Amino acid sequence: MLGICRGRRKFLAASLTVLFVPAITWIYLFAGSFEDGKPVSLSPLESQPHSPRYTASSQRDRESLEVRMREVEEENRALRKQLSLAQSRGPSHHRGNHSKTYSMEEGTGDSESLRAGIVAGNSSECGQQPAVEKCETIHVAIVCAGYNASRDVVTLVKSVLFHRRNPLHFHLIADAIAKQILATLFQTWMVPAVRIDFYDADELKSEVSWIPNKHYSGIYGLMKLVLTKTLPSNLERVIVLDTDITFATDIAELWAVFHKFKGQQVLGLVENQSDWYLGNLWKNHRPWPALGRGYNTGVILLLLDKLRKMKWEQMWRLTAERELMSMLSTSLADQDIFNAVIKQNPFLVYQLPCFWNVQLSDHTRSEQCYRDVSDLKLQKQLSELDEDDLCYEFRRERFTVHRTHLYFLHYEYEPASDNTDVTLVAQLSMDRLQMLEAICKHWEGPISLALYLSDAEAQQFLRYAQGSEVLMSRHNVGYHIVYKEGQFYPVNLLRNVAMKHISTPYMFLSDIDFLPMYGLYEYLRKSVIQLDLANTKKALIVPAFETLRYRLSFPKSKAELLSMLDMGTLFTFRYHVWTKGHAPTNFAKWRTATTPYRVEWEADFEPYVVVRKDCPEYDRRFVGFGWNKVAHIMELDAQEYEFTVLPNAYMIHMPHAPSFDITKFRSNKQYRICLKTLKEEFQQDMSRHYGFAALKYLTAENNS
Repeated sequence: MLGICRGRRKFLAASLTVLFVPAITWIYLFAGSFEDGKPVSLSPLESQPHSPRYTASSQRDRESLEVRMREVEEENRALRKQLSLAQSRGPSHHRGNHSKTYSMEEGTGDSESLRAGIVAGNSSECGQQPAVEKCETIHVAIVCAGYNASRDVVTLVKSVLFHRRNPLHFHLIADAIAKQILATLFQTWMVPAVRIDFYDADELKSEVSWIPNKHYSGIYGLMKLVLTKTLPSNLERVIVLDTDITFATDIAELWAVFHKFKGQQVLGLVENQSDWYLGNLWKNHRPWPALGRGYNTGVILLLLDKLRKMKWEQMWRLTAERELMSMLSTSLADQDIFNAVIKQNPFLVYQLPCFWNVQLSDHTRSEQCYRDVSDLKLQKQLSELDEDDLCYEFRRERFTVHRTHLYFLHYEYEPASDNTDVTLVAQLSMDRLQMLEAICKHWEGPISLALYLSDAEAQQFLRYAQGSEVLMSRHNVGYHIVYKEGQFYPVNLLRNVAMKHISTPYMFLSDIDFLPMYGLYEYLRKSVIQLDLANTKKALIVPAFETLRYRLSFPKSKAELLSMLDMGTLFTFRYHVWTKGHAPTNFAKWRTATTPYRVEWEADFEPYVVVRKDCPEYDRRFVGFGWNKVAHIMELDAQEYEFTVLPNAYMIHMPHAPSFDITKFRSNKQYRICLKTLKEEFQQDMSRHYGFAALKYLTAENNS
């Protein structure tokens, strides 16, 4: 009632304005022509009645006055037209049938006046855009349950508000937790021209609880199916959004798409940007029926009035019952059922341009939204793989394209002018972040790191780095984010990313779990000159050791390290579990060596080396645990690199919990079988590429 009264007061004020503006204008113009009963001079020349130009001047003034009068009348007509349009539309009052309405225009005191003023200012230019009038309310429906979803909704609403120009009406299907959080939020959030209706999600559970759903969204992931029944019966259209959506433009542009619907089109959807509904993501993958790639229901335009007339409720229920007889459950919640309905009734869909729902999760092809040319080479490579091969997933990883964000944090470094500079190269995942500060304290030179993270983890890393004085004080560390995709840790891809983006002529190929000795950076720069690395093919070996103690007094010299070896505080790396990996380093000789010495390649050798930046890349077929470094060292040997051990250099591996990949290697027989197969194929490739010289690798493997 209060809103209606306000509307009438606004209408009355506008009407009075229209009536009084012409009257005041005429009084002003008429009175302005007299002063004390005499005509007021409209021109300096009119004070000279006998001037020969008096008549001509008066004529010009009258013409000017008439032009101004016509302009005022045109302005009044435009104002009356806008007022009549606003009156004919009138206020729209859609009330939720399940919960209280929260309007940003309700309130008391000064805050009410402030909000009313903002709303009035927001609506002052109604009628200038023919597609979506600025006065037109845009309706948005969101299903929201729990604490996390409530937090996501805030981000979504902020993105919509940032770009919007229209009044908004949010219809929130919420559980008790989300309602409590969001009701308080919106009541205390002074946002103009926004209205909120809540609908009790718990009351809707019985409508969809009969549908088994494997999706993490649970029962709430099915509630978009019942919006025609849940939302007010007089609501004709609505935009439905998932909570993880972020808008990058005015939502009115999406609302305007409703005008493009034709015939029986009642659903506006973007094509799914993954291969999910094609059924080729893994062996025996069996998705619900869909047209082609299917459609993603993260963003939906619903013509509610037409859907109700089509008996949407009956349509989707019958389809779900039929498909569940064979599918048993949904995998993608409501999306599976929407697609099954569309498969039978393709005329229902208006396909939205893909930029209205760019899908950035795993296994998507979102790049198609901003790149027209498909990656034909990748498709050809994948088509050549045998999906029945037990090692198919391993082979597929070699061709997986990972979204990569180079230089995630500020990077600024100029290599030393003497061309001796060395970059430490490593890769890591979220569970190794704690090593970064220690490495930065041990190595003052440039570092290139590839981090394998999800989008959420990337933000966690950002906060971690920004909160670290050690990391923020270093501008010569390049952090390159490789986003997660697939089921294996792409260790060699990460190494290649870090290697490609160094700005120095040499690189130290390390791992994140190792701490280099203090002063190693300067020692390596001197060694580069001493051993003429610029003009020879050498790989300088930094001997690797390890400790089983989480707290270690790090040795400050070779003599101190040897003492700790003798006491059993330190060991040569992997001495207990994989002696062959570093045995060729010849640690017995290293103990007394004072000059660099050469060693020969042996099977399974995997030292940590310093090489020129033009050395070969790591082989991407090796993912997770096993043979990822061994294959690289083998390739260096095949290219006739000399392995030279540095007598006064060392690095120490710090203890940590076993990685997920090494656990899979130890527990999964098929994993070990596939790794053995990949090793054999790599050796065959080496033989084809390097000819007779590569036969020794096959012989060495057979003898080992």
